[in-house]
Formats: sequence, C-alpha cells, structure tokens
Amino acid sequence: MERRSALPQDLREVLHCLKMRSKYAVLLVFVVGLVIIEKENNFISRVSDKLKQSPQALPEANDTEASPTPAENGSLASLRQLDAAFSQLRTRLHNVTLQLAGGLATAGTAPPEPRRHVLLMATTRTGSSFVGEFFNQQGNIFYLFEPLWHIERTVTFEPGGANAVGSALVYRHVLQQLFLCDLYTLESFISPAPEEHLTPFMFRRGSSRSLCEEPVCTPALKKVFEKYHCKNRRCGPLNVTLAAEACRRKQHVALKTVRIRQLEFLQPLAEDPRLDLRVIQLVRDPRAVLASRMVAFSGKYESWKKWAAEGAAPLQEDEVQRLRGNCESIRLSAELGLRRPGWLRGRYMLVRYEDVARAPLRKAEEMYRFAGIRPTPQVEEWIRANTQAPRDGSGIYSTQKNSSEQFEKWRFSIPFKLAQVVQDACAPAMRLFGYKLAGSPEELTNRSLSLLEEGPPSWVT
Repeated sequence: MERRSALPQDLREVLHCLKMRSKYAVLLVFVVGLVIIEKENNFISRVSDKLKQSPQALPEANDTEASPTPAENGSLASLRQLDAAFSQLRTRLHNVTLQLAGGLATAGTAPPEPRRHVLLMATTRTGSSFVGEFFNQQGNIFYLFEPLWHIERTVTFEPGGANAVGSALVYRHVLQQLFLCDLYTLESFISPAPEEHLTPFMFRRGSSRSLCEEPVCTPALKKVFEKYHCKNRRCGPLNVTLAAEACRRKQHVALKTVRIRQLEFLQPLAEDPRLDLRVIQLVRDPRAVLASRMVAFSGKYESWKKWAAEGAAPLQEDEVQRLRGNCESIRLSAELGLRRPGWLRGRYMLVRYEDVARAPLRKAEEMYRFAGIRPTPQVEEWIRANTQAPRDGSGIYSTQKNSSEQFEKWRFSIPFKLAQVVQDACAPAMRLFGYKLAGSPEELTNRSLSLLEEGPPSWVT
C-alpha cells in the first residue's frame, strides 16, 4: 500500500522535471531553429539569386537565345515564394528569441532621432549669429559658424553671370561634404594650409562649441598663436581629424552661412539620400540691415553717409543696384520655398528676425520642431540668459541681446532719405515679408506705429 501511494508522487516529480526541461528545450529549439533557418535561408537566397541571374545572362551571351521555359519560370516563382516564407519565419523566430532573452526595449522608450542636417541661410546683419546659437547650445548638434568664409577668401568670383553660378557650385559642394563630416575639404581653402591636419586659422572656431570641447580641444602649445581661439578655454591648434570624428559622434549637424543666396542650388543636397536637409531662411527688414551694416562696416558706406548728411553727390547707381539685387535674390529664394516644390516640401522654413527678437524661446521651439530635433534644457537656459542683456551692453558682433529693445532701434539711427532708397529698391521683398513702408520721417520714428504686419507664426513648407 505504501508503494502504491508513493507512485503518484514520483510521477508528479517526473512530470514536473520534464515540464521544467521543456521550457528550456523550447528556448533552445528557438535558438537552434533560428541558426538553422538562417543558414537554409542564405543557401536558398544564393540559389535564387543564381536562378534570377541565369535568364538574364543567356540573352547577353547570344541574342538569338529563346527566353526561359515556363517550367523554369515556375521553379523561379516557387523559390521566390519559399524564400519569402523563410524570411517571414526567420523574422518571427528572431522576435520571439529577443522576447525570451529580454532583448526588447521597455515600453514607452522614445526611439532614437534620425540624423538631421540643418542649414541656417541668411545674409549679413540679419541676426544669424544670434539665431545660430540656438543650435550651437544643443549638446548633440555639431555646429559650424560660417565655414564658407574660407572659400570666399580663397576662391575669387566676380558677381553675376557664370561666375556667380560657379561660386554657388563650389559652396554647395563644400556644404555637402561638411554635412557628411568630411572636414578635410576645408583644408584646401584654409590659408596658410594646415600641416598634418593641424591649423590655428579655423575661422571663428570659438563660435562653435563642438570645436572647443574635448577631445577636439587639445592642450595648448607654446609659441603657437591661435587666431580664432576658443572663448572659455585654451586649446591647441585645431586637429581636423579629431573635429571630423566629433562630427560623426554627434547626432545632428547644423551650419550657419551668409554666403548662399540661391535656394535652387540646394536641390542636390535635398535629394541626397545620405542627408536629411532642413533649410531655415532668416530674413530681416532691409532698412534695419542697412542701418546695421553702416555701423559694422563703416568704411564701405562712407558715400551713403555723405549723401544722407550733405546730399552733395548722388548715390552711385551700382551701389543701389547691388542693394536691389540682394533683396531680389532673397525674395526669389523665399518665393521658391513658399511654392513648395516637391524636392523642398517639408524641408524649408522662413523666419523673420523681428519675430525671433520678440519671442525668442517660442521661435526656437518652432525651429527645433521643424528640424525634428528635441531641444535640451541648455538651449532654453541660454536663450533666457542672453535675451536680457543690458541695453548698452551689446557690441556689434555680440550674441547677447535685449531682444525686445533692440530689434526696432534702427528706426532712430537711419536717416529717412536712406530708408526711402531701401524702400524703393526692396519694395517687392518687403511686401512679401510683411514689412510696412514708412511714408514720412514721423512715421518711421513713431514706435506706436508698427512697421510689421502680423504674419503667421512661421512659414513652413
């Protein structure tokens, strides 16, 4: 009797043991099955590829050869179906194996952002240095400040005609390589030429945090003068190799340039499958731009100042034509972007500097949302800290602005005569961007009369 009562207990232990072993056996079967199917799938794929190639090779060897027989086509179709079935089974087994091994990501984890390539396209004195800092402060963005400066200084192109096209092509090629983190392309244009990929002459290096961080910031060398040195730390000459490696490690790339005027020349970059381009075109009231340039580049505008003060000699027509040409190139690029051609759809955003100055944090968020990048808290902190500068504490190249006070300051510094010249030359562009024309000196200086039309929060196409 004791033996009979013990027998069911033994059976239960045996069954429990078998059950535990079966769990491990299932996992083992899945893993082994995955390996076997992977090998079988590779073998069938190779056979299928050979069969796919053989009908094409026959006509090439002899044009009079007949097409493959229906039987061969049937075999090929069967193999394709079998190949597809094995691929599906392999995928399912792979997913089950990952689940059993705990390899799946936890629910709610955000997927990694795709790599973005942001181009801030502007002209001089439009606030592009200030806006560029919105991307420079983002830790996962590799940002370069005016890298095309070296090309402009090295390669001489006369304005207009074929020379303008030639310069645009060179600029575009360099931009493409920089977006791909090929910083060596700049070595052909830096003067003096880098030695062993080292240069102390990288233009405005200090305006790019990525070029002043470790490991790009190497120990400073005695008796080596860094012309464009880092602002907050001493670094040795720029190692282009280390900079290129840093670029590849960053999640995104952003470049700021005032040397690209024709938006249509960027089409090959937008269509390059290696890039995910986003173009932000920054514009500003051309009257404000002229007033700022007369301060920043005083020597180039002596004739304008004399004419405004004395009126003795008329403005030279070529200078007025240059102003008109600049406004027209900006307008034509904006109109192209706003027309939403297929190659640019979802890749273009038009931003007025005045809107950025009035609401910098909101516009920064809009630009980041357009670029498909999540901003870090450091960006918001920088904007708050650098848009509350003292009224008299901003230099002409400073990125610290009391933005609510600064963006209309030009209305009290430009003579009405010059404002009229700008309005006559740039009226089509001003109407497109929502800048109102001033009909009198009183209207120009009366801040209660806004010279801005209320437009959409942003132009995104």
